[in-house]
Amino acid sequence: MSTSASTLQSAPAAAEPLAEWRLPVEGMTCASCVRRVETALAKVPGVQDVAVNLATEQATLHARDGAALAAAAQAVADAGYDVPRDEVELDIADMTCASCVGRVERALSAVPGVQAAQVNLATERATVTVLRGTADVAQLAAAVTRAGYGARPVVDPAAPGQGEAPARVDFWSGPWPVGIAAALSLPLVAPMVLAWFGIHAMLPGWVQWVLATPVQFVFGWRFYKAGYKAVRAGAGNMDLLVALGTSAAYALSVWQLLQAGDAMPHLYFESAAVVITLVRLGKWLEVRAKRQTADAIRALAALRPDTARVRRDGVEHTVPMADVRVGDAIVVRPGERIPVDAEVVEGTSHADESMLTGESVPVPKQPGDRLTGGAINFEGLLVARTVAVGAETVLARIIRMVEHAQAAKAPIQRMVDRVSAVFVPVVLGIALVTLLGWGVVAGDWSQALLNAVAVLVIACPCALGLATPTAIMAGTGAGARAGILIKDAEALEVAHRVSVVAFDKTGTLTVGKPEVVALHAADGDEAGLLARLAALQAGSEHPLARAVVALAAARGVAAPVASDVRALPGRGIAGIVDGQPLQLGSEALRVSLDAPAGPLQAQADRLRGEGRTVSWLVDPARHVVLGLVAFGDALKPGAAAAIARLRAAGIHTVMLTGDNAGAAAHVAQALGLDDVQAEVLPQDKAARVTALRRDGAAVVAMVGDGINDAPALAAADVGIAMSTGTDVAMHAAGITLMRGDPALVADALAVSHRTVRKIRQNLFWAFIYNVIGIPLAVAGLLNPVVAGAAMAFSSVSVVGNALLLRRWHPADTRETR
Repeated sequence: MSTSASTLQSAPAAAEPLAEWRLPVEGMTCASCVRRVETALAKVPGVQDVAVNLATEQATLHARDGAALAAAAQAVADAGYDVPRDEVELDIADMTCASCVGRVERALSAVPGVQAAQVNLATERATVTVLRGTADVAQLAAAVTRAGYGARPVVDPAAPGQGEAPARVDFWSGPWPVGIAAALSLPLVAPMVLAWFGIHAMLPGWVQWVLATPVQFVFGWRFYKAGYKAVRAGAGNMDLLVALGTSAAYALSVWQLLQAGDAMPHLYFESAAVVITLVRLGKWLEVRAKRQTADAIRALAALRPDTARVRRDGVEHTVPMADVRVGDAIVVRPGERIPVDAEVVEGTSHADESMLTGESVPVPKQPGDRLTGGAINFEGLLVARTVAVGAETVLARIIRMVEHAQAAKAPIQRMVDRVSAVFVPVVLGIALVTLLGWGVVAGDWSQALLNAVAVLVIACPCALGLATPTAIMAGTGAGARAGILIKDAEALEVAHRVSVVAFDKTGTLTVGKPEVVALHAADGDEAGLLARLAALQAGSEHPLARAVVALAAARGVAAPVASDVRALPGRGIAGIVDGQPLQLGSEALRVSLDAPAGPLQAQADRLRGEGRTVSWLVDPARHVVLGLVAFGDALKPGAAAAIARLRAAGIHTVMLTGDNAGAAAHVAQALGLDDVQAEVLPQDKAARVTALRRDGAAVVAMVGDGINDAPALAAADVGIAMSTGTDVAMHAAGITLMRGDPALVADALAVSHRTVRKIRQNLFWAFIYNVIGIPLAVAGLLNPVVAGAAMAFSSVSVVGNALLLRRWHPADTRETR
């Protein structure tokens, strides 16, 4: 009996259709891993028939739905392995407001395998994260189509010839429909204007009907089409509100015209026609303005030429960019744009890298220097070896980073999304209450319908959907032009609240390249001392050795040839110069050779107190000190001014460094830092950053450039990496500075502040139209024509306000708070 009952209970579950999925699993190494993954997957509700293959590193399973598939991926992660994810981008067509954004996101999220979906109204783009091996582009596009919109894969703007691809513009989205609709609507509204001047004239009713009908059903057809799709999908949007409102005014006018006979009734054709005309005008202006917010991407993409001049077998060939390979020798003539990332092997010149780094001063280039694709070569012919092409170039990575930031949603947008999800249903409810209230209480159903129309028309969610993304697009674009790359919208939103900035020292506040800062000879002959030092160091690649050789070359000191040069592990270097045995090394080396420092001891103590590295030149045969040389890492030219700007803005500045306390204190004093923490091990930097937060009381930004800074950059509220450092640091940071200039730190906080301020202003304007307009419409104090104008220009005002960010430039910065 129990067996039968069990069978009956399990029958419905067994009958449910199960789809087969193959998920790649990363991290498995043995049969034990396979059993662990299979066990984890078998415990997931809705998952059956699990089989894991170690050779193919795949898990095959049957899942009931997308939720079961997502749970399966999480189970793999909980077991200590990972299902890789892919990011798919789609261009979305036919969206008009924030409600459309929500519908597309819900449609994409319902596709099995989709982990996250973000849709940006300003860029008309969807960014979808999917489990690898599950949803493909065709499935995602089909889901969007079923929701009533269009979708197609995004074309890579960094690809040759794609940088300035025209937008999808046809006759119906251009200015001509607006112009024709305005020409038909103008005679309808002219009597209202003339009445203000005491001139009373009215077009015959049938003439009004002839003029209004094409506006309503030809130029307004897009609202019916999009509104129908919204209703069919069980949702609402701006188009539905416009279609309902104008149809009600048009239908009421037709009814009164048919019932009037010879009398001249009060008609509302002008309300319907003018609302449609104004909304179309507003959308056209909005599209034009939105294109301007994306100027940064188009400008960057346009930097890459379609062809490159390649030298092969001594012969120059002009080839498409797709045919350039790493290792190819490219030839760049004066005035030409550098096609790829490369390293100079022949020639000298200067390059204009301002569009990539924000640095307006041309950068000198000589053999061994790096060329960045997209820069312009000035006066000299250069031959360079290609080191990166396609998606791996600096330009392509910059474009991807800016696109990612512009497509992402800031945290503040989540609140707007929640409002937008219920906006249209609430407005429809208010319109219905207005209709019934005026009709029942006042008994004037014509006026009741007109007031309800005004409610529907004024309540446009377009501005809500545009408020945040347009400001982010404009802000990230302005930052990119200044050499500040913002990787995600969250970093942009958080940066304006930073109250503590922690700096790494070497390569961030200092040049990161040691140089000779002091030279003292026991006999006073500094030139002779430098010649012997350079002779010993001539064959070494050590950074300190290169500093000595560079100083000798700069001073024109000729170094003799040293012989029997050998390293002294942990102590220094030894050799014979002009028949004299010499050893160069640390304090420990001098002491071991029993060579007294004599009068130079005071100089050595002073230099060490300043954090300098001191090396001694000793004659080991005579146990005599011949001189000392001190090395230091020069401060970056703008470091002190950058710290001063931050402190003036009330931001606490800290330096975290692994250097000794003396060197750290010297740098901190020279720069005017508020605090310094020295001798911090790389693995401890992240913990120090966490401690600076003081349990959430402070918002901390970390600025660094090295691999050892990556954990601290990730631990900070905002990580800021110097592009002159490592790729690991830039990957861990939310903001990358394309120049190794500390002044850009304050600029990055400034552009964040300006952008967040624009977001708040935009949200104010987006809400204020509705906060003021809806009550006025309910009270019967708002004409539908005025409501249409207000609704149309609400979006334009939001986008126009965001465009003001394009005027921001680091030179104009007066504040960072």
